[in-house]
Amino acid sequence: MKVVCETERLTIRHFNLNDAEFIVRLLNEESFIRCITDKNVRTNTDAINYLTNGPILSYQAYEFGLSLVLLKGTETPIGMCGFLKREELAHPDLGYAFLPEFWGKGYANEAADSVLKEGMAANSLNTVLAVTLPDNFSSNSLLKKVGFNLKGTIDLYDSQNNLYEFCV
Repeated sequence: MKVVCETERLTIRHFNLNDAEFIVRLLNEESFIRCITDKNVRTNTDAINYLTNGPILSYQAYEFGLSLVLLKGTETPIGMCGFLKREELAHPDLGYAFLPEFWGKGYANEAADSVLKEGMAANSLNTVLAVTLPDNFSSNSLLKKVGFNLKGTIDLYDSQNNLYEFCV
């Protein structure tokens, strides 16, 4: 299992099929469905398909993808963070989602900052994008905190999103 990066409090590693139960929980959070989308992942079988055709396929194709964020020490899964490569965007984009009980503790900021710095260097990326709904105030704030600049808006998956850019 490849560790992407570590921080003082977090370990960020590639997903594997044993993470299916966590994926079912995270992808069915009301906040995930509202702010990202409904991935229609309801069972462990759905989650295995999601992991196989999403993050795991991305690791094989691009050497990056969404990764599992765990608390150090307890190895409690709390969210995901990593780069995605979407056909609609010219550059990889940073994606993240966390269970609501771990919001407001700085974990998303810590994970995004570490993935951004270490992931860009490891994958020789000069530019990373990010998209978020205009009314997702915490994500808009987080992206600015870690150094993204608002470039405008983009219509993505039938909704208008803020488009951010981070360049080295």
